[in-house]
Amino acid sequence: MGAGNGETPKPTQISISKDQFLAWKRQKDAELLAKQAEAARKRQEDIASGRVPMNGRELFLHEPWVFDDTHH
Repeated sequence: MGAGNGETPKPTQISISKDQFLAWKRQKDAELLAKQAEAARKRQEDIASGRVPMNGRELFLHEPWVFDDTHH
């Protein structure tokens, strides 16, 4: 029996209601959004301090004059 003789153990199944699942999903989505917002905030701080180089999009947003091809 068990993993000793080559059998794979069956996962335990727990029944949950649709409301329980939706509450769990909202919590996970909120955690993901908070994590992404924190990462974006840290990236902005790092760019502002010069610790990391900007990609093309960030350069365009922060210093659009670099992309100005008009000759006055």
